[in-house]
Amino acid sequence: MNKLKLSASLLAMMLCASMTLWAQVPDLTGRWKTQDDETGRIKSVVEVTVENGVLTGTIVELFRLPEEDQDPHCDECKDDRKGQRTLGMDIVRDMKPDDGEWDSGTICDPKNGKIYDCKMWISEDDPNVMQVRGYVAFFYRTQSWFKVD
Repeated sequence: MNKLKLSASLLAMMLCASMTLWAQVPDLTGRWKTQDDETGRIKSVVEVTVENGVLTGTIVELFRLPEEDQDPHCDECKDDRKGQRTLGMDIVRDMKPDDGEWDSGTICDPKNGKIYDCKMWISEDDPNVMQVRGYVAFFYRTQSWFKVD
């Protein structure tokens, strides 16, 4: 009987610890507007989903100027996204929760086909702003994405 109580106690502690870990990870699910760093123009809407503890981001809407290609493809991509339509493309892949943010995944820039390591978190100043950092080694760029109502 003591072994049963010990096992139940251990299980309860593990559940509490895992719930605490998940409670600290921000919920990024939903739709987010991306913005051009230089012009401030809204470029797209990315839908962020989490399945089996892994976060993914898919482009669900594009905002193109009349002179731009209205149906762009990732011609510069080097992986399975090569030649894929930008609309509907998974640009964020394999993000996992890590100490209050999402990390260890990648983000693809469909404009140039480059793939970067990625980190994502909610801004401390505004819960409707997500910080998205793409990086290679010590070099990085952080963008703000804005929650779609």
